[in-house]
Amino acid sequence: MRSDRRTVLTLLAGAGLYACAPKPPARLKLVLGDQVYLLRSRLEAAGQLKDVPYQAEFANFAGAAPLLEALNAGAVDTGVAGDIPAIFAAAAGVPLKIVGVGRSSARDIGIIVPKGSKIANVAGLRGHKVIVSTARGSISHYLLLAALEEAGVPVNEVEIGFLMPNDAAAAFAAGQIEAWAIFGIYQAKAEAEGARVLRTGEGINTGLGVIAASEKALADPVKRTAIADYLVRLRKANEWCAANPEAYAKIFAERTGVSVAIARTIVGWQNPLFLAPTPDIVAQLQATTDKLHSFGVLAQPVDIASITDPSLAPA
Repeated sequence: MRSDRRTVLTLLAGAGLYACAPKPPARLKLVLGDQVYLLRSRLEAAGQLKDVPYQAEFANFAGAAPLLEALNAGAVDTGVAGDIPAIFAAAAGVPLKIVGVGRSSARDIGIIVPKGSKIANVAGLRGHKVIVSTARGSISHYLLLAALEEAGVPVNEVEIGFLMPNDAAAAFAAGQIEAWAIFGIYQAKAEAEGARVLRTGEGINTGLGVIAASEKALADPVKRTAIADYLVRLRKANEWCAANPEAYAKIFAERTGVSVAIARTIVGWQNPLFLAPTPDIVAQLQATTDKLHSFGVLAQPVDIASITDPSLAPA
């Protein structure tokens, strides 16, 4: 994976810092990669950032691609990403291990068109341009390829472009994008403003997101122990948020600046069950990997079992 060190440092400069109680090993700093404050909001809502026995520094990213570049560069110790970006990162040689998994609804991934668009369905994308966020090998890219296959539309009959979500959101709002394959908060906001959904990820995407840790961090016994503690806190946070969706939505709205209505939508889509990377989960990830390889977008197959470490996740 190509890594732009300046981009990584710029992104990290705006990251939030949560200084935890100075308990042993208080001098240890664990840099936790996050996307659109999803993990931090859950942990804060559930009170799981109290009495952390190390310094937990959150680095927030707009998408998986820059987050995984940061992991590759050693700028973060862990990162949350969709299953497919993690697979692509591993294929590109990023030294990572999948140490935890979350399952959400695949409703939070979609192909959308502007209000008033004459494109009625996925088959209608033939001859049009679709913007994918964030990049080649994203969960949105996978949805588009699979949806086109499902609709019987050859990929070469659709023009595909790639933009980061923030840039794509502005272009979509300005009417400069015919169709957009997108996810999460960006999708929810666009739908609230009248965008029409052609196809969601339901029945195509797994809904799996992964917590990846760098091999370097895992090789450090102290950091490895801290990562295991972090996974326990994530599991407890997910359980609390599932039981208290309204409280979680309010904190998510405060953290991200979106309306409570949009936050409620996101919470309804992305309030995942935390899972250990069991053999069944590994098999599901392997099936997705093999499908990507069959699409011709993944140059070489990836053995998911070889990039998985189930020993740290709580039962």
